[in-house]
Amino acid sequence: MSIVEQVIKQVPDYRKFMTVNELNESSKKLKAQFPQIVDLFEAGKSTSGEPILCLKIGNGSKSALLYGFPHPNEPIGSVMLDYLSWKLAENKEFRDIFDFTWYIVKVADVDGAKLNEGWFKKPYSFKHYVYNYYRPAGNEQVEWSFPIEYKTLKFDKPTPETQALMNIINQTPPSFIYSLHNAGFGGVYYYISEDAPLLYPIFEKAANDQNVPLSLGEPEIPYARQFHQAVFLMPTTVDAYDYYEKYANVDPATIIMSGESSIGYAKRFNKNVFELVCEVPYYYDERIENTKPTKISRRKLVLEDLESDKNDMEHLISLYEKIKNKIDTHTKFQDALEYFMESFKRSYQARLRWAQTAEELNRNATVAEKFDNQISAKSYSLFKWGMFYRLIKSQKSKDRVLSETSEKVREIIDSRIGLLEKKTKFNVIPIKKLVQIQLTAGLYTCLYTSLKK
Repeated sequence: MSIVEQVIKQVPDYRKFMTVNELNESSKKLKAQFPQIVDLFEAGKSTSGEPILCLKIGNGSKSALLYGFPHPNEPIGSVMLDYLSWKLAENKEFRDIFDFTWYIVKVADVDGAKLNEGWFKKPYSFKHYVYNYYRPAGNEQVEWSFPIEYKTLKFDKPTPETQALMNIINQTPPSFIYSLHNAGFGGVYYYISEDAPLLYPIFEKAANDQNVPLSLGEPEIPYARQFHQAVFLMPTTVDAYDYYEKYANVDPATIIMSGESSIGYAKRFNKNVFELVCEVPYYYDERIENTKPTKISRRKLVLEDLESDKNDMEHLISLYEKIKNKIDTHTKFQDALEYFMESFKRSYQARLRWAQTAEELNRNATVAEKFDNQISAKSYSLFKWGMFYRLIKSQKSKDRVLSETSEKVREIIDSRIGLLEKKTKFNVIPIKKLVQIQLTAGLYTCLYTSLKK
């Protein structure tokens, strides 16, 4: 068994996620135990002034940047990074396989991660996840607030969290970036920054070895370019702009409210930088990898899902407008909800036109695509309701309207979760398996990158 295989096999049986403080304390302990190999520095500060810590391990000729919590509801990668950092420091033979200096940011979004900690110690309950969920507005997300200037679009307000990553990229332009995202419900899929056929069997094996299905249903975004099954080109804001330019009747810059992704920014300093995203879910259903055709048109399902999304968002907006003037305590939940509501309004017509005209929808849907449109999408729609509930509960006022709306939102969430549980089985994936999938994909991609000229 190779050293890489041993490291993957030795991943502990994690039963819960680590808090921000636990991750930081682990980094400080690592630095204290291996002072000649490990450096720990502050890459920047969060919006609230909390330190964003970065580990520097090894002294290779190339630079690798790995960061967790690009979205704060995605903690799997932080556990993987904690495990990997210790293995790199402890094992010289393992470290020497890679000609890299490793820059590891376990928590890119400190403030957001802390707002999700309510479910970290009880990760196997979907309902608990919904009620303790937080995801920031798009223009406040670490992954999507890098600066960009493209045609009529200009975004130059990176968050302090994004600026921390920019500081690392500016000073030591990476050859490899691993942005540790994860999905919620579905299967495993990957984003990479260029076509790399040598990696596709490894990506498939990483999931298959853990008996976790690949996500073979609808792509996450309609303009995703597919290289292989469950492998897509890493999207950039330029891709989003071009999509809206094709399907919207307005300037795309009026629709896009956020900035560039990490790969778009990093290419300014190293055009050959390779980026990987390995999306792993908390829960799955076997139908997500069933590619048998159904008798239902894919276009029909996509349009029905879009209409359902529209009705759901209008319902949320109507309830929000009723309580808006009752809000006495400003929170990040309000910022996020207002962003997502406005973003939906701006993008809806383009999404509708794509659904009505896109040639790729001119066939019958697969079982996986039907599952994504009718069930998986409904699970994701619950998260904005969870944030709405948290917004109301965070208010100091005991106003009757707030109380009644809170109860109504709770009933909506509970009834929809109940309906989902009747239509699907939430197969819970052990954290160990998810860490092993991300670790496998990351290590072999790192080896692939190290061999590139």
